[in-house]
Amino acid sequence: MTKLPRELRARLNPGGSAVLSARNKSMALAALVTGNPLSADMPELAGARVLVRTREQLSAALALIALDGTADRVVIAPPDLKPDYIKDIIQRAELDTLATDGEAVDGLKTVTISTSLRPNINLPPQRVSEWVMFTSGTTGAPKMVAHTLEALTGAIKPAAEGIVWGTFYDIRRYGGLQIFLRAVLGDASLILSDTDETTADFLGRLGQGGVTHLTGTPSHWRRALMSPAIGRVNPNYVRLSGEIADQAVLDNLKERFPAAAMGHAYASTEAGVGFEVTDGREGFPASLVGGNGPVEMRVVEGVLQIRSSRTASRFIGSAETLVEDGFVDTGDMVELRGDRYYFVGRRGGIINVGGLKIHPEEVEAVINRHPAVRLSRVTGRKNPITGAIVVAEIVLDGGRDGAVIQEEVLRECRASLKPFQVPAMVRVVPKLELSAGGKLLRNA
Repeated sequence: MTKLPRELRARLNPGGSAVLSARNKSMALAALVTGNPLSADMPELAGARVLVRTREQLSAALALIALDGTADRVVIAPPDLKPDYIKDIIQRAELDTLATDGEAVDGLKTVTISTSLRPNINLPPQRVSEWVMFTSGTTGAPKMVAHTLEALTGAIKPAAEGIVWGTFYDIRRYGGLQIFLRAVLGDASLILSDTDETTADFLGRLGQGGVTHLTGTPSHWRRALMSPAIGRVNPNYVRLSGEIADQAVLDNLKERFPAAAMGHAYASTEAGVGFEVTDGREGFPASLVGGNGPVEMRVVEGVLQIRSSRTASRFIGSAETLVEDGFVDTGDMVELRGDRYYFVGRRGGIINVGGLKIHPEEVEAVINRHPAVRLSRVTGRKNPITGAIVVAEIVLDGGRDGAVIQEEVLRECRASLKPFQVPAMVRVVPKLELSAGGKLLRNA
C-alpha cells in the first residue's frame, strides 16, 4: 500500500516561531498544528470539495493549511475572480462547500475562516487533496488546473534558518502560492501584502519585519524601484518570475541590492516550476533544453514545452487536453542566440504590422534600457493601411524632460530594432496598471 504524503499541517514545526503577517493581523504557524481556523470541525469536511474565496490573503493561507489532507478538492479563487463565473465554477468543479471570510455563495455550505482558533478534534484519516488553481490570461470563464501538494512543492529545497519571506504576489495565484509553501515548509515567516496597500506602505512593513527574501514579477519590481520607500528594505535574496525578466530590470536590481543573491525563475500554473537562473543574465542557458533531469524541456516551432512531475495533471471540468506526449505547451516563445535562449513573448500576443510579426516584449526590453524609463508597455493600434502600428507608453523615473526622453527612446529603438518594430509613437504616462497577478495589463 502506498504511503500517503504528509498533509501541510503535519509539516509545521510545533516549536517554531515563524509567523504569517498581514497588515493588521498575524498568525503563528505553530498555532495551526492543533488549532482550527474554520467554523466547522475537520470530520465535517472530510471529502468535501471546497471553494476558498477570501477577501484577505491571510484567511486563504489559514484555510489551505487546515483543509489539505482533509478535503477532497480545494479550489483557490484568485482575488479578481468575477462573481459571474462562480455558478459555472461550482458546477464544473462539483463543489459543495465555501471557506470564506466574506459573503456566502448560493448553493454552497458556508464555513467561515477566523484568526480565533478552535481546537482540532478527531482529525479524520488523511487523504491526498487536489489543489485547483485558475489559469491567468484567459477570456471568458477561466480554466482550472489540478495539482497535488507534492507537485506544487517539487522544486522546494531545504532552507536556512531565520528566513523572512516577503512577496508582492498574491498567494491565491501560482507565483504567490509557491512562496507561501516555501515559507510553510521552511518554517519561515512570511509578510503578505494587502489588496489596497500602496507599494510604499508595503515596503515599509517589509522593512519593519526584517524581510530577507523578497519576490515579485518584473513589473512589481519596476514599480518598487520607482518608490522612495525601496530604501527601507535590504534583502539577502531577490527573485523574479511571472514575466520576462529583461536585462534592464536585472541590472537595476543588482545596482540597488549589490550584496543580494538574485534569481529569475520560470514557472506557470500549468507547467509548474521549470528552472531558476542565477547568473544575472536574461534568458537561460541552452544546455537546459534537451536534458534528462527532473525537468525536461524542448522547443517546438519556437515554443517552450515542459515535462516534469511538477506540472498540473489536468483541467477540471473540461475535456481539453493539458499534456501532449507528456509535455505541457507553455505558449511562451523563445529564440536561440548563441548558447542561450531568450524569451521573446507570448504566442498569442503578437502584433501584426503589414504581415510582419512583432513581440511587444522585445520592443519593451529595448525601451527599458533607458535609465529614465521605469516601466513601458508596447501595444498595437489599428491602422487602415498596415493593419496595425506599434505604439509605446513609458513611465519615467522623474527629473528629466519627457520630450527629450521620448526622442532618446526612439533613437535607441531605431538603432537596436528592425524598422517595422520601431514604435510609431511614444507617449509618457503617469502609470501603467498591473493585473491582480502583478503582470502588466496589455489590454488596458
